[in-house]
Amino acid sequence: MRIITLSLLLCGLVIPSFGVRPPLKGYTYASEQAPTGKEWQSPENLALNKEQPHAWFFPFQDIKSARKVLPENSIYWQSLNGNWKFNWAADPDSRPKDFYKTDFDVTAWDNIPVPSSWNIYGIQQDGSLKYGVPIYVNQPVIFMHSVKVDDWRGGVMRTPPTNWTTYKYRNEVGSFRREFEIPEHWDGREVFISFDGVDSFFYLWINGMYVGFSKNSRNTANFNITNYLRSGKNIVAAEVYRNSDGSFLEAQDMIRLPGIFRTVALYSTPKVQIRDLVATPDLDNNYTDGSLTIQADIRNFGKKTAKGYKVCYSLYANKLYSDENEPVILATDTKGAAIRNCVVAQVEPITTGNTQEAEKVVLKVKNPNKWSAETPYRYTLIAELKDHKNRSIETVSTIVGFRKVEIKDPPADQDEFGLAGRYYYVNGKTIKLKGVNRHETNPAVGHAITREMMEKEIMLMKQGNINHVRNSHYTDDPYWYYLCNKYGIYLEDEANIESHEYYYGAASLSHPVEWKNAHVARVMEMVHSNVNNPSIVIWSLGNEAGPGQNFVAAYEALKQFDLSRPVQYERNNSIVDMGSNQYPSIGWVRGAVKGNYDIKYPFHISEYAHSMGNACGNLIDYWEAIESTNFFCGGAIWDWVDQSMYNYDKKTGKRYLAYGGDFGDIPNDGQFVMNGIVFGDLEPKPQYYEVKKVYQNMAVKAIDIEKGQFGIFNKYYFKDLSDYDVKWSLYENGKEIQSGPVTTGIVPARHTVQVVIPYQYNNLKKDSEYFVKVQFLLKNDMPWARKGFVVAEEQIQVKEAHRPLISTMIRQGGKLTCGKSRTARLVIQGNNFKVEFDESTGTIYSLTYDSTTIIAAGNGPKLDVLRAFTNNDNWFYSSWFDRGLHHLQHKAKETTIMNKPDGSIVLAFTVESQAPHAAKILGGTSSGKNTIEELTDTPFGPNDFKFTTNQIWTVYPDGSIELQASVTSNQPDLVLPRLGYAMKIPQEYANFTYYGRGPIDNYADRKSGQFIEQHKNTVAGEFVNFPKPQDMGNHEDVRWCALTNQANQGAVFIATDRLSVSALPYSAQDLILASHPYQLPQAGDTWLHLDAAVTGLGGNSCGQGGPLVADRVFANNHNFGFIIRPAGKDLSKIANIAPAGEIPLSITRSKSGTVEITSARKNATICYTVGKSKVKEYTTPISLREGGLVTAWFKDRPAIKTKISFEKQENIQTVVIYASSQEAGEGDASHLTDGDPNTIWHTMYSVTVAKYPHWVDLDAGEVKNIKGFIYLPRQDGNNGKIKDYSIQVSMDGKNWGTPVQKGTFDNSSKEKQVEFAKPVQARYIRFTALSEQNGQDFASGAEITILAE
Repeated sequence: MRIITLSLLLCGLVIPSFGVRPPLKGYTYASEQAPTGKEWQSPENLALNKEQPHAWFFPFQDIKSARKVLPENSIYWQSLNGNWKFNWAADPDSRPKDFYKTDFDVTAWDNIPVPSSWNIYGIQQDGSLKYGVPIYVNQPVIFMHSVKVDDWRGGVMRTPPTNWTTYKYRNEVGSFRREFEIPEHWDGREVFISFDGVDSFFYLWINGMYVGFSKNSRNTANFNITNYLRSGKNIVAAEVYRNSDGSFLEAQDMIRLPGIFRTVALYSTPKVQIRDLVATPDLDNNYTDGSLTIQADIRNFGKKTAKGYKVCYSLYANKLYSDENEPVILATDTKGAAIRNCVVAQVEPITTGNTQEAEKVVLKVKNPNKWSAETPYRYTLIAELKDHKNRSIETVSTIVGFRKVEIKDPPADQDEFGLAGRYYYVNGKTIKLKGVNRHETNPAVGHAITREMMEKEIMLMKQGNINHVRNSHYTDDPYWYYLCNKYGIYLEDEANIESHEYYYGAASLSHPVEWKNAHVARVMEMVHSNVNNPSIVIWSLGNEAGPGQNFVAAYEALKQFDLSRPVQYERNNSIVDMGSNQYPSIGWVRGAVKGNYDIKYPFHISEYAHSMGNACGNLIDYWEAIESTNFFCGGAIWDWVDQSMYNYDKKTGKRYLAYGGDFGDIPNDGQFVMNGIVFGDLEPKPQYYEVKKVYQNMAVKAIDIEKGQFGIFNKYYFKDLSDYDVKWSLYENGKEIQSGPVTTGIVPARHTVQVVIPYQYNNLKKDSEYFVKVQFLLKNDMPWARKGFVVAEEQIQVKEAHRPLISTMIRQGGKLTCGKSRTARLVIQGNNFKVEFDESTGTIYSLTYDSTTIIAAGNGPKLDVLRAFTNNDNWFYSSWFDRGLHHLQHKAKETTIMNKPDGSIVLAFTVESQAPHAAKILGGTSSGKNTIEELTDTPFGPNDFKFTTNQIWTVYPDGSIELQASVTSNQPDLVLPRLGYAMKIPQEYANFTYYGRGPIDNYADRKSGQFIEQHKNTVAGEFVNFPKPQDMGNHEDVRWCALTNQANQGAVFIATDRLSVSALPYSAQDLILASHPYQLPQAGDTWLHLDAAVTGLGGNSCGQGGPLVADRVFANNHNFGFIIRPAGKDLSKIANIAPAGEIPLSITRSKSGTVEITSARKNATICYTVGKSKVKEYTTPISLREGGLVTAWFKDRPAIKTKISFEKQENIQTVVIYASSQEAGEGDASHLTDGDPNTIWHTMYSVTVAKYPHWVDLDAGEVKNIKGFIYLPRQDGNNGKIKDYSIQVSMDGKNWGTPVQKGTFDNSSKEKQVEFAKPVQARYIRFTALSEQNGQDFASGAEITILAE
């Protein structure tokens, strides 16, 4: 037994009491005979006869039981969970008004489990809804309201539009009843009933007698029911209202579900009881010795004054991650023998019905084990109430932990990064909070999650290196705090306040005095209940609920009670202790972490990386910034778990994961409820694995690759790396060939050690690629994972491969024949293979190897740029359909065929790819209900968007087929979802092997957690079961992939460099048009995508923005290719070749009219002509604003020519010389003319919001005949889209005449071209925005182009 010595001076134990804290306002206490019916629409009236809040603890029969802390270990606690009799009504008038009476017969009523969410429990397997409708909206409340001052006075029963769900189900009411008996050993004790969670309001009766009511759905409501009880059977009745005035403060982003969704229980106490117990830990200045300040309130229900009472406190040290504990010796004699195991606090006499504070006690503990998320050492505090005869009257317990949370301002020499600043500390360390937001939700039970579900969540979080949870946006089930204390999760505990429906202006409920009591009470109920939990390291006043004085009052009340933790509130940083915001851009974070922004430091990002659908792009970029200084203490991803619910298809009975609208709920916000890094059933999403990697606490860097020297950095703040075995592995061409342990020695927290990994660099093969992988594995079993679990890992490239050219490796002896088929297609045959080319499209029409079909007729590779949009593609997905990217048609404009001396045959095509017309995508990226409307009445012409591809096929005698492609377009600044080739491969080739990043799908901005190895899967296994199908299965940095059958037949596809690859049984359009996976067509042939690049995911479903520019695919020049070879047993050997085929040329023209001729072939001499001009050698770009036909070829390859025709160019180059307003940096006005539609001009919003009008002045450089302009709205959002505009011109930039053009833009993201009635001569142009599409004061734009003669 470890002995912890306390230095205690008895004369220093007592701190004068200042009396019991004043009760919360809005709570009333009276003996009412019946409700008035107005209680649930009376904002200032919060509760009747509900107990004032207190810390979460329970009475136990003895110390042994109390040491277990959880209430089920007490004989004085009795659960009322289980079946209750239940009646559902669509509105209050339909409820059974007398159901609470003891003679009311409920035997015919249904049974419903408590806890439960009645909407979810009522979902039937035929898709019908027995108990009302689950409703999902994000910001509003579900009943009729308007965003205006004092709108709340209209209440919750207003008549909404007739198509709203709440028109019919105006305010659902659930009537609950059950019987219970009081144990005999509770005789003479006070009996309480507790409701841990009821949404949103309830009345309570016991034995037909009215007890009271409660609002605030997420904090425990306790009622003293002693005087309502009778011997034998008792009846409890609760009448639960879905909506009440409390709902105005509960507009959280979740499916709104009424019910008794948490535990209901009885507990009993003696007549003189411990009403409250608060234990506040602290550490000394060296963070070594600890103290525990203990305060207890003692209440007297007896008939006599309670005299001579005292409270004896004892402390027990829990084993790490265990509920086992052993007593702490509170004092020793000079020989070390125990002389005291408890400390006593005296209690002044307590008159009947009153409460008295016991003496305040401060325990000073020598070097206790500290609580942190890394080492969550807990202590169990026992408080034993004794009477004047020293008899034990009551024993209670609570978990405590020794830890200290501070905000300090250290000088530069005391900061790890050498920067003076204001930082957040736990136990003296500037920790990083690597977090998620968490809602309580599960698809099977709604909000009534079980302990087993919570335990699984904690285990997944620990496995994923998550150390922080923001309890969003309410206090959670008490068991959640128990788990976080036990296993180590830093919590931001948040009050149950979100009045998002009124936003943040004058209408906000943070202003009216009538709502002050509710704001203060909800904050203080949270704090009183959870104050003892060491896991809580930040308090939050609420979420998205306005900046007003009601929050000032709540903050002041909190600080009067608890000073041990900082307070955060993201809607008004000025009134709290630390800064926070939601969904900042990566660019903003990169600047803000330097500590010189005008924000409140330390800073915590309360929501970021909106994880809707396939998401979490650029997460690593956030954390590279956050970990570069200490000004940011971390952030919480939105969010942890999808809030989908199980539903059943009405036609087929198939169960599926449903979202907003799937229950017929109107209005709804669709898929916006599904933002987790795990699915609703807690199955990890692909992004979970990226979070695990980015959040890991070990880093590995190469120091000297050839010598095998690497650095290992321990990112932990409190523990070394002795809990882990470190393993290294060497991979050759994606397969492990060598491994062993890494000897690190002791690696203290925040230290780096250098290690040597003993591979022999000089022995590595020239034609092979090598990576080293370093893994950190659990050395022993832990509660969340077994021994050997990989906690962290890193992969580092050791050596690139120099593969042999395919032309030197192909089998000799085969001779190719080339001819025409009966259908006039070009057929090339060799030994055991046959390939058909379609000269009209310039691609493979069919392919067979060994008489087995690899590519069936018409399914060959074609340029493809479409993906099934993700929820985060909302910033640019509509432009795909505007340009018809979903139905490109391909026409070969030029064809050249030639035989090479090595026996290969070359086919060169110039292919134009263009849609016949535009289309609209309907339904948005969130509704889940999408259709494509083809705009056949507006056919595309030669100047509309199109690709020009010069693609050269080389067919080798052994059947290998090489493609080298150079792709350009006439809109090079357009961002594409992907760019590459798609083909269909027969379904029988169901085995998918690839050498690239995996096994989990990944993207350019979400790939750090997936390593470059050889991975094997099935095509079906590549499918990810997103509740709304979307793009999935992509793999970055692929060297080669193969599709094979069980006999190893099939094909290998080898990248000429690197490819992004996916293989799925569905097309992009299949995924787009299906609302749920079960609605997809039957799986068929495999859609194989071999892409030069795929645009990343970003995070634009909420705030962050699209992927960083480096992670976007533009429709500019791309050179890439692949080789198709017959498969076999040794795929690696087959794939270990390099391309040797002909390389195409590219001809492109810039916006300024400059033509460039380029090629991936280095140092080659290029010849060209313009129209009928003489042949010239290309050395510098060609000015070609007037247009013409450009023909180019390699001087040593004159047979293969590339041609492209350009129209006359009317737009001119301009520069921005003045802007009336701009947001410096990301909103600079210069972005309007930078040729990049992904950058924007935005008027100022960070310091102040500039008012309309807004204007920008442009300089054309010289006097031009101006004939019009083109305005491109921002493509990444809607804020600032201009509605009304005017154009003025000037010769000198000073004198501006009347507008030469005024007009109104439509409200779309499409490019707007405006031509003047007649040209005007001018050098300077002023573009003035007069109004915004949504009436806001912002103005924005992506590009403005001036047209001239």
